[in-house]
Amino acid sequence: MKAKALYPAQCLLGEGPLWQAKRNSCFWVDIEWGMLFEYHWISKKTKTWKFDGRLTMVCPGTANCLILGINAGIARFDLITEKLEWLMDIESEIKENRCNDAKCDSTGRLWIGTMDMTFKPGAASLYCIDKNLSIQKKLDNLTISNGMAWTADNKRMYFIDSPTQTVQSYSFDPLSGDILFEKNAVHIPEEMGTPDGMCIDKEGMLWVAHWGGFGVYRWNPINGELLEKIEIPAPHVTSCAFAGEKLDFLIITTARGDLDEAELKKYPESGNTFFLKMKVRGTEPNTCIF
Repeated sequence: MKAKALYPAQCLLGEGPLWQAKRNSCFWVDIEWGMLFEYHWISKKTKTWKFDGRLTMVCPGTANCLILGINAGIARFDLITEKLEWLMDIESEIKENRCNDAKCDSTGRLWIGTMDMTFKPGAASLYCIDKNLSIQKKLDNLTISNGMAWTADNKRMYFIDSPTQTVQSYSFDPLSGDILFEKNAVHIPEEMGTPDGMCIDKEGMLWVAHWGGFGVYRWNPINGELLEKIEIPAPHVTSCAFAGEKLDFLIITTARGDLDEAELKKYPESGNTFFLKMKVRGTEPNTCIF
C-alpha cells in the first residue's frame, strides 16, 4: 500500500494528527515551527495558526477548544475566539525537557509524555492529568515518550518509549487510571526504523509510524506479528490517525528537519502530510474533560 500526499505542509517536524468530526477537519502540528494546521475534509482548504514555542501535540477539548502542548506545559485554544489559555506547567523546572506526544483516555484524562531535547536517556516521564488538573507521574526513566493507544474494552493501554524499539503493553484500570506493565507486545527491528506515533484500529491492531522506516506498519500486539506496511515517500514518518466520516482513512505526518540537502533532494515530500483509504476502520479520539 502506498499513501498519497494530503497537503504539502513541508513540516520540520510534523506530528500529532487528529480527526475532529464536528468540524469535518483533521489537525496536526509542526513542533519546531510552533504551527497548528487544520485541513477541512470537504473543502480541502487549510488554515494555520502560529504559536510562541514548540507546539508538541493537539488533543480534542470541550466545546470549540483544543488542548495544546506548548514547550513544557499545556494550554486551551478556542478555535472560535482564537484565545489561548494557559492551563499548567508540567516540567518547566527541567529546562532541557519539553512535552511530546499525548492522548486522552476514555474518561477524558490527558496522558502526556516528555523528552529531553538532546535525547538524554532516562530524563523523560509519562503523566496523567485529571479533570481538576491534578497530575500524576505514571512512568519515569523514559527517553522519548511517544505513541499511546487503548483497547476497545479499556483493559489495556499500549505505549512507546521510542529508543526501546518496543510497543509496551500495560493493564489499564479506567476508573483509577492505574497501569501495570504486562509485556513488550511488539519489537521493532532497528533496520525498520524507530517506533514513533501510533493509533489503533477496530480490530485491535496497532498502526505504528516508523521514524527512519519509510512507512506506517500494522502490528498485531497479541502475538507481535507484522501484518502490513503503508509506504511513505519520506524516511521520517512520525505519527498517524484515522480520519474521515467513516474513520476509514489514515492521515500520516512526516518530518524534514533531520535530513541534509542531498536527502531532501532525494525525498522532497518529506515534511508533508499523507493519507490513504483503508480497508479497516479506526476509532474516534477521546475528548479531554478540561
